Amino acid sequence: MKNEFTREDIKRIAEEENVRYIRLQFTDILGTIKNVELPIGQLDKALDGEMMFDGSSIEGFVRIEESDMYLRPDYNTWTIFPWTAGKGKVARLICDIYGVDQKPFVGDPRTNLKRVLEEMEEMGFSAFNLGPEPEFFLFKLDENGNPTTELNDQGGYFDLAPTDLGENCRRDIVLELEDMGFDIEASHHEVAQGQHEIDFKYADALTACDNIQTFKLVVKTVARKHNLHATFMPKPLHGINGNGMHFNVSLFDGKENAFFDENDEMGLSEDMRYFMAGVLKHARGFTAVTNPLVNSYKRLVPGYEAPSYIAWSGRNRSPLLRIPSSRGLSTRAEVRSVDPSANPYLALAVILKAGLDGIKNKIELPAPVNENIYEMSREEREAVGVEDLPSTLYTALKALRENGVIRDALGEHIYRQFHVNKSIEWDMYRSQVSEWELQQYLNQY
Repeated sequence: MKNEFTREDIKRIAEEENVRYIRLQFTDILGTIKNVELPIGQLDKALDGEMMFDGSSIEGFVRIEESDMYLRPDYNTWTIFPWTAGKGKVARLICDIYGVDQKPFVGDPRTNLKRVLEEMEEMGFSAFNLGPEPEFFLFKLDENGNPTTELNDQGGYFDLAPTDLGENCRRDIVLELEDMGFDIEASHHEVAQGQHEIDFKYADALTACDNIQTFKLVVKTVARKHNLHATFMPKPLHGINGNGMHFNVSLFDGKENAFFDENDEMGLSEDMRYFMAGVLKHARGFTAVTNPLVNSYKRLVPGYEAPSYIAWSGRNRSPLLRIPSSRGLSTRAEVRSVDPSANPYLALAVILKAGLDGIKNKIELPAPVNENIYEMSREEREAVGVEDLPSTLYTALKALRENGVIRDALGEHIYRQFHVNKSIEWDMYRSQVSEWELQQYLNQY
């Protein structure tokens, strides 16, 4: 979905397509999409980056005494929403945030990813590509239009209608995405009832993260039209698989995939092995970012296909890192721990930074673990050097606090705001009395 638009292109298309409103979109530190909607008469001002908003009202941005911020649009993100016809269409532009000093705002997740990408380029690499695999559930709405936890179907992996009752909704989502320029590679029912996955073609890091945010918006919007609620919550239901968002990543040097080496036994370059080693070394440190909710850790448990352990393999799917069999330009590492509640700009920044640290310091890659780690005892895991991922948001935040490389990947402003916000979230959660506790203890004690 990579386009090249000039200012003149945007103005011409807006007139030809009867665009009446413009949404200037950006993403806050928690990964939530925000937008300012303008009438088409303000298009010139928007394209000049002169639209302001109150940054103090956005979670984790700035204090009230320094609140004025500018939205500077990336012309190449120009998209018309296909579902907004009628009296006039709505288009959007994704923006970077600038301060009143006209400098990029360090608390903007998209700008922060650009900073880490510049570090990558300084090391001699030209691109970092991402192919995401976001999963979501479709739940029914109640009579008031509020989401329930009642599943829309009882289908399973790759099932078809009539078992997969979400098929029509999923097809409409795909059609809307294709109208917006997405190159859809696969669309299918996932393992759990009511769970779906739509895979779209990889792109460069920044475009791929923009695509993830657009994808989430389209999925939720189209689901509503089918009287359904789409959720990217990592583990909405106990006892079945949760939602993942595997990140398939690869580094490029010009037109060559820097991860591929035809002379290596496995076809993996030295840089790829260093990169993987860096990801494994810093996995505990970046888990709070790639799995940022209290609920995320209900997914990262053995038995539901999500990784719980820090290891890599070319074959099985139980470790954190898997190496798909494709080689050549398609050589890539699949980071399986990421879930779709993550802010994609921050998640990709920390993974890239971890991998670059592996390359910089030539960190040695441990041996692959090709047996099912879920069936290994703790002693067996320890014998081959397999660590556990953090099991709660609290332990993940502690690991983040102690990891200087990952903190640097976020920058001090984002790290501080993220850590404060997530610490409050953990404190709110741990002080709650759950239904499970009442069932277990109320009569017995």
